[in-house]
Amino acid sequence: MKKILLIEDNKDVCENTADILELSNYEVAMAENGKVGIDMARTFHPDLILCDIMMPVLDGYEVLEELSKGNETASIPFIFLTAKADKSDFRKGMNLGADDYLTKPFEEHELLEAVNSRLKKSDFLRKEFSKNIEGIHEFFQDAASYLNLEHITREFRPKEYGKKEYLFMEGDGAHTLYFVESGTVKTYRSIESGKEFVTGIHKAGDFMGQLSLLNPKGTYLETAMAIENTEAYGIPKSNFIHLLYENKEVAHKFIDIISNNLIEVQEQLVNMAYSSVRQRVARALLHLYKKGIIKDFPNEGIDIPREDFAGMIGTATETAIRSLSEFREEGLITMGHAKRIIILDRKALKNIAEYG
Repeated sequence: MKKILLIEDNKDVCENTADILELSNYEVAMAENGKVGIDMARTFHPDLILCDIMMPVLDGYEVLEELSKGNETASIPFIFLTAKADKSDFRKGMNLGADDYLTKPFEEHELLEAVNSRLKKSDFLRKEFSKNIEGIHEFFQDAASYLNLEHITREFRPKEYGKKEYLFMEGDGAHTLYFVESGTVKTYRSIESGKEFVTGIHKAGDFMGQLSLLNPKGTYLETAMAIENTEAYGIPKSNFIHLLYENKEVAHKFIDIISNNLIEVQEQLVNMAYSSVRQRVARALLHLYKKGIIKDFPNEGIDIPREDFAGMIGTATETAIRSLSEFREEGLITMGHAKRIIILDRKALKNIAEYG
């Protein structure tokens, strides 16, 4: 049962509003002024707050402003109840972060529609979506319903890619956001010397192509190639654009889901700029371990070609091989089946990654 806090100094209005909500299966707590309302919001933990503006002790604006300062209360949907209909009052409340307004006197259906709408939106924004195709489908379905957009694609079909097969190439028209369901994909950019700068190694749950879809030239900024058999889903650019620009709250949710790789790329660039080769090798090994690409026991993980590993850390293949050999001699790593790297001492690698 959803909980609603009703802050209203007019006893008749408060009781009548509470009756309507309780008959609609909401649990309602009532506060007779703003100060009491703030205290109750912190103890009752409501799913939504209905608050009058003109009240003694603290008015509705002051209540909203105070609650917005607390981590536990800032995200609670907040609807103003007011007899005032001046545009400046609406603007002031919205600038403070109010979600909606109801002008008194209001009809029963107006109250319930406003409450239902805000609770539905709050549920969507608080919901956690898993990083697999079922979670992605669920997100698109909920987002389409939230935005009332019938033209958003809600179901996607997978495509299989063999080893060394390209998903997309640098310079091609960027029309699709990719989601890796299984397998491993490397993304890289070609540089003037003809070498590759590896921008990422992507496993199940990763997205690719985010920045390319925002490229003013409309082309992919990098190449994506499967380094083992891979299954990936293509999400149309139109979906990406709608979710990014249609609604700020949905955009934040969407960005949170797809931005994990972008943070990693940023960290990778910083590491390349300011760290020694030894540090970069240690960080790359730990990064690949975290993604499950290399393991700490034999015959697991996958083989990373040494030129790809060198591309990840921005150095020559010979330098990368020499650094791996040094780590092997120090007992930090070893080589398993098909030259797969096996980590023996993660603690030592962490120390090297941090301190050199």
